[in-house]
Amino acid sequence: MNAEQKTALTNEIEKLQASLTGDMFQDMEIRDKIHNLEMQLKGTKPMDSHFDCIGCGS
Repeated sequence: MNAEQKTALTNEIEKLQASLTGDMFQDMEIRDKIHNLEMQLKGTKPMDSHFDCIGCGS
C-alpha cells in the first residue's frame, strides 16, 4: 500500500468518525466501516485465518 492509499483510508476514517452520532444502534454500521478500513490500513486480518480478510468479509 502506497502513501496515497494510506492517506485516502485515513481521510475516509476521519470522515466517518465525524459522522458518529453517539447512538450505539445508529452508529453500528459506521463503526463497522471504520473497523474494516482500519484493518486495511494496518494490514491486519482475523486471528486463526489464513485468508486476507476474506473470512470475515472485510
